[in-house]
Amino acid sequence: MLAERLAATHRGDVVRSFHTDSEPSPVAGVETFRHLSPAFGVLDASGAPVARLVDDVTIRADLDGTGTRGHRGWYRVLSDDGRLLRLVERHADPSAPLASVLDPVAALFGVTVDVRPGSARVNDGAGATVAVALPLPPGRERPCEVVTPPIVAGHRAALARLLAPARELGFTVPHEAAVHLHLDAGPFRRPAAFANVVRLFGWWREHLWTALGTNTACRRLGPLPAELLDLVSREPADGPDAWGTLAADARSTGLTKYADVNLTQVVAADPLRDTLEVRILPGSLDEDAIVRDAALVEALLRRCLDDDRPLPRPAAGTPVDVRSALTDLQDLLRS
Repeated sequence: MLAERLAATHRGDVVRSFHTDSEPSPVAGVETFRHLSPAFGVLDASGAPVARLVDDVTIRADLDGTGTRGHRGWYRVLSDDGRLLRLVERHADPSAPLASVLDPVAALFGVTVDVRPGSARVNDGAGATVAVALPLPPGRERPCEVVTPPIVAGHRAALARLLAPARELGFTVPHEAAVHLHLDAGPFRRPAAFANVVRLFGWWREHLWTALGTNTACRRLGPLPAELLDLVSREPADGPDAWGTLAADARSTGLTKYADVNLTQVVAADPLRDTLEVRILPGSLDEDAIVRDAALVEALLRRCLDDDRPLPRPAAGTPVDVRSALTDLQDLLRS
């Protein structure tokens, strides 16, 4: 619905694709289920991307079984092996109906699809399951994460063009919602700048949450590893490969994307996407609020780029409310 409205507004098209995600498995012996779910890319009249609309599996509280099971025939493809799922994504047609979406995958393995009412399964010749297609659970068609292409200027206007139609269509902010802010990772691949970012999200965590109004119901947030904070507190290494050494050490601290700030791609040897991702902005349909919060985060991250000024710790024992948190963070920008 939203994809169609945006495409009409931009005199463009909607392109169906798959969105890859994962969640804990309820099956004993299987740690994680990875899946492909419906995704809708909106292109403008010139073919340039406007937005990509995908599911967000962290949104659950508002899905009380309402919605239409298999809305518009929507389904997801599940596998317990990321390599197999990538193979499925490469060969399956995201516009195909559930009963036939796995046909090309079955052909690769020289088998046929086991189609049953409401499901389709491909097992290899030895009987091991490759992938299963199942209808979306009730209500699962309702969450909509809006992923923008990079925005370099006119942020408020760009967001308004996406959010105003969503408001008009009656979309609301889910209970667990967050806004994720991606910035170029390159400037933070220096020991001093990276150490400042770790100090910001480690030492100043309470201030950031309070000032931004971080959603405490948001899933997949968490503090940075204590080992990472210890790492950046040591005397920085010198030499031409100082960053490479620090990045390798950071990867060994248990760093995960499911933290207040996702630094995994900053320190990755071969990053999948070249961004630093801030995950603690509260969910919102208000472009002014999003831009305001993003501006504060951007200013703090710019302060982190000052190699000659390590970020100090916040004053110990100081009560943190919204006003004091904002004041302390503004002081930090000037420190």
